[in-house]
Amino acid sequence: MMSKAEGIVIRTTDYGETNKIVTLYTKEFGKIGLMARGAKKPKNQLSAVSQVLFYGLCLFRKGRGLGVLYQAEPLNSFRSIREDIEKMGHAALILELTDRLTDERRPSQAYYHLLRDTLLLMEKGTDPAVLSSMYALKMMPLAGIDPVLNRCIHCGNKKDHYLFSISEGGFLCMDCAKFDEYALVMSRAVQKLLPLIRTVPINRLGKVSLKAKTIGEIGSIIYAYYEQNAGIKLRSRRFIEQLSKFNQMND
Repeated sequence: MMSKAEGIVIRTTDYGETNKIVTLYTKEFGKIGLMARGAKKPKNQLSAVSQVLFYGLCLFRKGRGLGVLYQAEPLNSFRSIREDIEKMGHAALILELTDRLTDERRPSQAYYHLLRDTLLLMEKGTDPAVLSSMYALKMMPLAGIDPVLNRCIHCGNKKDHYLFSISEGGFLCMDCAKFDEYALVMSRAVQKLLPLIRTVPINRLGKVSLKAKTIGEIGSIIYAYYEQNAGIKLRSRRFIEQLSKFNQMND
C-alpha cells in the first residue's frame, strides 16, 4: 500500500553503485528507512530528494524492513541553510540528534513540529547556535536525562544563584555545592536562560540576540550533559567547535 507523508531527510547512506537508503522523519509514521533506487545518478528524479535536509511531501511504500521511496515534492529547499557553512553545521547537529534519539516507526507530532519549526526559523535567519542549543535542550526528555532547572536538585529549595551539576542532574545551590566538587559555575545570564529556552515554544520565539560567549557557555553545558548522562557524543558538535576556532583565528 502506498503512503504519502510530510517528512524531513535526517540521514542518507549509499547502497551499491546507484542506490541510497534514506532515513525520513515524518509526522505520520515517525522515523522510517526507505530505499531510493537510482538516487546516486545525477539525472534521476530522486537525486535531489535523497539529500539530508530535504523537506517535502514523500510518496513511498512501507515494508517490514526497508520501504521504497518513489517520489517527493519539496516544500522548502532550505537554501539559506545549505549556502551557509555555520548554519549547515548546526542543522547537521539537529538532524544527528534527531536520528540518535528517535525510534523507528514511533511517531510524535510534537517532536516532528519541533524539528520542522526549528529548521524553518533557522532558514529565516534566527541565530543557528541558539536554535541548536534550544533544540538539544528540548530533546533531553527523549534521552531520559531531563535536568532540574527551577530549584536545587539536592535540597529542592529555590535560590538566587546556582551551579550546574552534570552528575546530580541540574541546578545545585551554593549550600549544596559540597555534593559535587565538579559542578560548573554559570553566569547569571545562563542561569536565567536555561529554564527559559527549555519552556518557551519554538514557534513563539521572537528575535534572539545573545552574546557568543553566553551561547557558547550554554552549549558546553548541554553537550557535556548529553555525553556524561546519555553517552551521546555528536560528530557534528566537533565540526562546529573546529569552525568556531577557525573563525576566531581569522577575526
